[in-house]
Amino acid sequence: MKDREIEKLIKAESERQKNVVNLIASENYVSQDVLTALGSQLTNKYAEGYPGKRYYGGQSVVDKIEDLCKSRALKLFKLAPKNWHVNVQPLSGSPANVAVYVALVSPHGKIMGMSLDQGGHLTHGHKVSITGKFWNQVPYGVDKNTEVIDYDELKKLALENRPNIIVAGFTSYPRIVDFKKFRDIADACGAYLMVDMSHFAGLVAGDVYPSPFKYADVVTTTVHKTLRGPRSAMIFVKKDARDLPKLIDKAVFPGMQGGPHLNQIAAVAVALKEADTPAFKKYAERVVKNARSLAGELKSLGWKIISGGTDSHLVLIDTWMGGKGLSGKEASDRLEKAGIIVNKNTIPYETRSPFDPSGIRVGTAAETTRGAKEKEMIAIARKIDKILRKK
Repeated sequence: MKDREIEKLIKAESERQKNVVNLIASENYVSQDVLTALGSQLTNKYAEGYPGKRYYGGQSVVDKIEDLCKSRALKLFKLAPKNWHVNVQPLSGSPANVAVYVALVSPHGKIMGMSLDQGGHLTHGHKVSITGKFWNQVPYGVDKNTEVIDYDELKKLALENRPNIIVAGFTSYPRIVDFKKFRDIADACGAYLMVDMSHFAGLVAGDVYPSPFKYADVVTTTVHKTLRGPRSAMIFVKKDARDLPKLIDKAVFPGMQGGPHLNQIAAVAVALKEADTPAFKKYAERVVKNARSLAGELKSLGWKIISGGTDSHLVLIDTWMGGKGLSGKEASDRLEKAGIIVNKNTIPYETRSPFDPSGIRVGTAAETTRGAKEKEMIAIARKIDKILRKK
């Protein structure tokens, strides 16, 4: 590489990644094949529009790539093309979610999404996000005692507010979501049901987390978390009399984006093929087993685990109210100095600032990719305990 400064920094980051324990719940390690696709000559091609309907010439190859990616996405999640459509052009998860709202919710309409401090994402209608400025959020959360979703309260809230769309999904909620109950609630108040499965998409693909497709109108997901692909996103849309696929496609292009990143789409296609294997199913099983081992050991060591455990790849730990008096930022900083990477995170009914919250979020997808099993997770939990208890 001729640019020695950038080359040096890339090597430094590569070394950093090798030498830490990575417990960031939204990170993973891609294969060399995914990296090869990302760094390919596809970067050079501009392909504004959709396959067969482009605005530039020279599309004969990239049309095949995008169509292949779409067919692999539907196949991986066991979706019939006659019933489901998928858009693989969103550049990442946030614009994918915004595109859905642009398509299905009028300006100043209501988005019912999980509160940020209860486990939701910024793009589920939070006020600091563009989704909370163009639309109005109807926030829902978890029961204060159980720290899991109270579906009766959720239904009551939905009937009182009549949202245009209900978002089921999370960024720091460790439990399984009951998609059937969400569907029933959406039907009761006349709302679309959107599932944001960005965090657990790989677990759905691996058959260790319930599939939302039987119940949702729209499903969005990133590709780089448990699905172990590049930074990108997809929008799955149910085909019915409302012609939702056409609305979504127009919202993505020309509504939100110009030309898609074909190198990214090719890398997504590679990751989807890798996920459609028996080996990936074993990986997904191991991810959940590892998360439960990590949570269980931390709990036995006296740490407060939000909701008491996990059904997915992530664990939310209260470092403040559990009698430790340790803020999430301080906990994260201490762990990073010792080579364990986590992120500070709000917990349900947060009493502190989001910049220095009461907890940390950890996940097992990345370390499982590197071969960790339950034994290693128990050892990591004990190391975390030792670091955080040290005065």
